[in-house]
Amino acid sequence: MSAPDVVELLRELIRYDTTNPPGNETACIEHVRGLLHNAGIDSRVLARAENRPNLVARIEGRGETPPLLLYGHVDVVTTAGQQWTHPPFGAEVADGMVWGRGALDMKSGVAMLVHAFIRAREDGPPPGDLVLAVLSDEENGGDYGARFLVEEHAEQLDGIRHALGEFGGATVHLGGRSFYPIQVAEKQICWLRGVVRGPGGHGAIGVRGSAMGKLGRILAKLDRGRLPVHVTPAARAWIEGMADALPRPRATLLRSLLDPRLAEATLRVARTEQLRPVERALRNTVSATIVRGGEKINVIPSEVELELDGRLLPGFVPDDLMREVRALAGPELELELVRHDPGPPDPDLSWLPALSEILRELDGDAVPVPMLQIGVTDGRFFSRLGIQTYGFLPLKLPKGFEFVKLVHAADERVPADAVRFGAEAVSRAIERYRG
Repeated sequence: MSAPDVVELLRELIRYDTTNPPGNETACIEHVRGLLHNAGIDSRVLARAENRPNLVARIEGRGETPPLLLYGHVDVVTTAGQQWTHPPFGAEVADGMVWGRGALDMKSGVAMLVHAFIRAREDGPPPGDLVLAVLSDEENGGDYGARFLVEEHAEQLDGIRHALGEFGGATVHLGGRSFYPIQVAEKQICWLRGVVRGPGGHGAIGVRGSAMGKLGRILAKLDRGRLPVHVTPAARAWIEGMADALPRPRATLLRSLLDPRLAEATLRVARTEQLRPVERALRNTVSATIVRGGEKINVIPSEVELELDGRLLPGFVPDDLMREVRALAGPELELELVRHDPGPPDPDLSWLPALSEILRELDGDAVPVPMLQIGVTDGRFFSRLGIQTYGFLPLKLPKGFEFVKLVHAADERVPADAVRFGAEAVSRAIERYRG
């Protein structure tokens, strides 16, 4: 069996509703397993819990290099409350694009990896063993997916030094240049719980200084304010890589971000969608996501709980974030740590030049640069085994395509030609991998 058409494979994957929670990834994983079986490739399904499976498959290589890992997740985030132009699990093709939840994050990436994996089998043994891991649960912490695989089945990953996974390689148009950021580092999960207290009482009588009133002021501060700028080595390499490719006015503006004394003023002046990820890569960040308070409409609660999605820069610890949040929000927000997943160590950039060359081959205008992921990926778990992830699932995107706005949003979609571009890039990376 030849490798499936990557766009049709993406559409097949989107049609499985793998919204997490609860995930229900079984049918989607079994579909991939069937494709591998038809191509003569054996695979294993490993699961911590029923209906949360992970697939692992291996192609034996020529023994010239260490094994290479390809990995991606098939669970997706909710579509609840969103208004879609096309059904989110319909996988319709319109205007040259595949529409649906997961089109960007990350079923297009899984389609690229599975396509390239099967193609590697057809083309003859790759330089070294090739391992494919199709995972569950990334969107809800990875405990049933990559974390389970690393903690319970690390033998499946013996000898691996490098991996291709999410998130990187999508075109960013800035200053007339086509940048392709390749993820080499990522932030750390640092989830916090806050409590705000105040006098309770009868709703008809009212109180002054209520927990609800305090919470409103705290949320306004978190919405308007920004945490301090910190320039990490990964962010510096990203910004300098872009600045080196731009003419002086734009390059000077970018380089000003590398000085915390100038960065705040620059970001106020040059606040654009293209620079939004760069700004987030220069700060520890926190977003209020869940509020809980009150049990009865006529009772003013004396305590309100706030959940905060915090993301730490490399090299920082939870106490750093809590100190910065307290300084911004004020002393009335009591904070405690809910979860901290340490990030990968300093990145191994040895494969970056070869991956960059592939992008320049496929797009003569490409300017590859290293990137610090402002979120987190399953790479943090694989890094515990000494595996360096490169976020390399390239998408050649047209000008005006709002990648950042579409991820996790209504009308998520991806150009079909961009997916084909990425599949070819991944195939070339596999064949040229030298460890």
